[in-house]
Amino acid sequence: MHTRNTKCLMICRSASFLLVFIALFSVFPLHLLPCFLAGFIMYEIILALTVLVEYLVKAQVARWVSIMFLSILLILLIVVTASKLIGFLLHDCQNLAGFDATASNLLRDAQRTLSPLITRYLPLNIDELKNQLINWLHENLVMQTFSRNAAHTVATMLIGVVLGAMISLQSNGKQKLHTTPLQDALLDRLTVLSEAFHNVIFAQIHVSLCNTLLTGCFLFGILPIFELHLPFSKTIVMLTFFTGLLPIIGNLISNTVIFLIGLSISLEAGLISLTYLIIVHKLEYFINAHIFSGRIHAKTWEILLAMLVFESTFGITGVIAAPIYYAYLKAELRKYDLI
Repeated sequence: MHTRNTKCLMICRSASFLLVFIALFSVFPLHLLPCFLAGFIMYEIILALTVLVEYLVKAQVARWVSIMFLSILLILLIVVTASKLIGFLLHDCQNLAGFDATASNLLRDAQRTLSPLITRYLPLNIDELKNQLINWLHENLVMQTFSRNAAHTVATMLIGVVLGAMISLQSNGKQKLHTTPLQDALLDRLTVLSEAFHNVIFAQIHVSLCNTLLTGCFLFGILPIFELHLPFSKTIVMLTFFTGLLPIIGNLISNTVIFLIGLSISLEAGLISLTYLIIVHKLEYFINAHIFSGRIHAKTWEILLAMLVFESTFGITGVIAAPIYYAYLKAELRKYDLI
């Protein structure tokens, strides 16, 4: 009897691994990664917020209070974003002279300071830039594809948010009755996946905050010492934080933007930016390695290798999912003392 129970548990565990494996890799062809991420983020936020709310209200209603608060916050965020976008379209887009002048100056400075090998591929003025952009959009039908993908992404993210809230209500710590061995095995897999997701996301937020702080010090502290001021500094800081949420490549994107903008101002600004970014990149390498090794016990080269494999297999979505999947794999292997 004991042997039969042990065999049943092993079969259920193997089946749970297979089902989770199929579900995780079905995310890519079904384009459900935004839903996956939004659901897990909502779930984690509700759990963290519930702990704080329980100090004020009874534990039974703390999770409902957390969900209501996040729902109101999400609605306000959508309303504010929509109003800002409408305001930009109705007011800022009516007077683009300032933007055109700034862009023209940047293009003119780039033509003067950059190598001819680079400037031959750059537009001469803002009108040529607009024409190239319109022709490219027309040839590739980018706007139609972008609109369709954006609508799908927003819809799946909202569905993921709802699912994350619903699942958080089910996992309220109460004793679960009439569970089967397969259910228990699946819950074990999902628990490990949730912990891996939690560790990766919060580790990457810490990394992004460090990158943003160092970038802010450079833009608002070091460059003014040399009497240099980069345009769009606040936008660059925001870009650094949001791109920093993408492991490794996010930092490269923000650094490239800073270097190109600095080079468009003057060769001196470009060299100062490049020198600082090289020094900071070495510092960030150790900071990032320390944060990730403490959270998911993975070295930077391991994460980079996983991202390269996933990018070649699944594209840009694979780059985003690779750290989470890799952290989950290592967590499962450690759980059974395989590594």
